[in-house]
Amino acid sequence: MFRSISRRVFLGLVPAVPFAVRQSPPASPPPAAGLSPAFPAHEPEAVKEIVTVAHGNLARVKELVSARPALARASWDWGYGDWETPIDAASHVGNRPIAEYLIASGARPTVFTAVMLGQLDIVKQLLAATPGLQRMRGPHGITMLGHARAGGDAAAETLKYLEALGDADPRYTDLPLTDAEQAGIVGDYAFGPGATDRLTVGKNARGALTIARTGGTERNLFHHGGLEFNPSGAEAVKIRFDLAEGKALALRIDDGARVVRATRG
Repeated sequence: MFRSISRRVFLGLVPAVPFAVRQSPPASPPPAAGLSPAFPAHEPEAVKEIVTVAHGNLARVKELVSARPALARASWDWGYGDWETPIDAASHVGNRPIAEYLIASGARPTVFTAVMLGQLDIVKQLLAATPGLQRMRGPHGITMLGHARAGGDAAAETLKYLEALGDADPRYTDLPLTDAEQAGIVGDYAFGPGATDRLTVGKNARGALTIARTGGTERNLFHHGGLEFNPSGAEAVKIRFDLAEGKALALRIDDGARVVRATRG
């Protein structure tokens, strides 16, 4: 027979179940003041500056490296693997004082540095250990012979040695273009909706064709024929133009399987 149970008795029969308390996840700490999104790497602006000034501004190089010694070994990609370190910059312009200061500060000299400094014994040993090394190009496609010329009198014997090899100056093919052909491809090309999603093909003060993204750095273009080019320091990348009635409607950049098309506008 059913017997009613008082509320007090019922509660005494039910085991106590603790309430699950839902806690909010801890808030993320705010970003540290003054740190760039690249942290814990150097901020890109600092890397680009040290590489740029290492071409000729010893005083600024000393300021930057004294304040942040690790910048002596920083490296900047100008595009498609055209990496350049501060000592690379000093080496291909023949700036011995900057190169020596960077080495003393921990920078890693390369075979191109040895060529510019006129360290002939080292150059001979490296080339003997790696047959064909003399055909390798440095940053921006600058050849070993070009580094020797930049070294001036101190590299005169190294220059003679490399010239005798006969293949230490493999420059990019750069076939001439008519004025009409140049005018047909110079202009702006959009590859996206953003304000900086644009490429500009133009001519620099020396009359060479260049390409640059909006806000970026100009890169020289080298003509292989048929309006096919490679940018400096990236011979594996091809830039091609689609023409109609002598004027480019679009350009295409082929980087292996990655293809980017930009339309003129």
